[in-house]
Amino acid sequence: MNCGCLSSNRSSYLIALWILALLAASQLAGAQTDLSDVHVDSRKSDKSESNVMAQPGSDPKIEPLKVDVNLVLVPVTVTDDMNRVVLGLDKENFQVYEDKRLQSVQHFSSTDVPISIGIIFDTSGSMSSKIDRAREAVVEFLKIANPQDEFFMIAFSDTPRQLVDFTGSTDEVQNNLVLANPKGTTALLDAIYLGVSKMKSSKWPRKALLIISDGGDNHSRYTEKDVKRLVREGDTTIYALGIYDRYFRTEEERLGPDLLSDISQVTGGRSFTIDNPKDLPDAAGKIAVELRNQYVLGYRPDSNQHDGKWHKIRVKLLAPKGMPPLQLFAKQGYYASVD
Repeated sequence: MNCGCLSSNRSSYLIALWILALLAASQLAGAQTDLSDVHVDSRKSDKSESNVMAQPGSDPKIEPLKVDVNLVLVPVTVTDDMNRVVLGLDKENFQVYEDKRLQSVQHFSSTDVPISIGIIFDTSGSMSSKIDRAREAVVEFLKIANPQDEFFMIAFSDTPRQLVDFTGSTDEVQNNLVLANPKGTTALLDAIYLGVSKMKSSKWPRKALLIISDGGDNHSRYTEKDVKRLVREGDTTIYALGIYDRYFRTEEERLGPDLLSDISQVTGGRSFTIDNPKDLPDAAGKIAVELRNQYVLGYRPDSNQHDGKWHKIRVKLLAPKGMPPLQLFAKQGYYASVD
């Protein structure tokens, strides 16, 4: 009897210890989850209330810019005579004119903020000898990404096709580059049209496209006029890396550099002409640095008109004394919304 009681008591004691261990483990897991939550909240609380580009929902006191339909955002890049990005300028160094009327710059930011980025990647047959360097250029571009950036990738030859939907994973983009095999003709305009249209479902107010292509369009349904109109409406900064042969075999190839330059310039972006495919990764890295170091000016048009018309923007740089000659890049206008 005594032995049975001792055995029974010992079993009960072990069961109780086992239950307590489970409870302690459960509480520890809960504590770990709470700590994780606190860590995330702490990162969000570091956002200044004056940072108008804060993540939607990150702070109830901060209104995301997407809901402020009257606010016009103007990303601005400033470079010196050696094509290096110029940092350290202040709000007072810029003036914004809309339709020749001086506007009041109400928001100014020079900090790195998340961007929605689309990569438009040429996989036409003429890219066969350049495709490896083009892939390296994408990898180099992604190295300088903000952890909160989102990306998608569209490859194009005869038609554009989406390789990667919006994702925060740069690895996913890089892994899908192996699917970009060169063949066929060049539907460049269709690819740009698809990329700008896709930005309508982007998460961030700042949006950019990186186009990597080696020639003009020769197989699109959309016209240059269609794309230029959409680009003006899209509020997306476009950068282009054009890899051109020394001799143009067709009229479309000869017009390719001007096409990419015209489309990027109206958005405040830039087009870079690359003669040697080996220079592609370095040029892509420079574009990434430029995107990360833009000034963003925000203003509400004093006319507050919703006429659906094109309104021209001009940004004037008031450079500090003693600075070398500087060059400014900003979008040239926008289409107003319609009530």
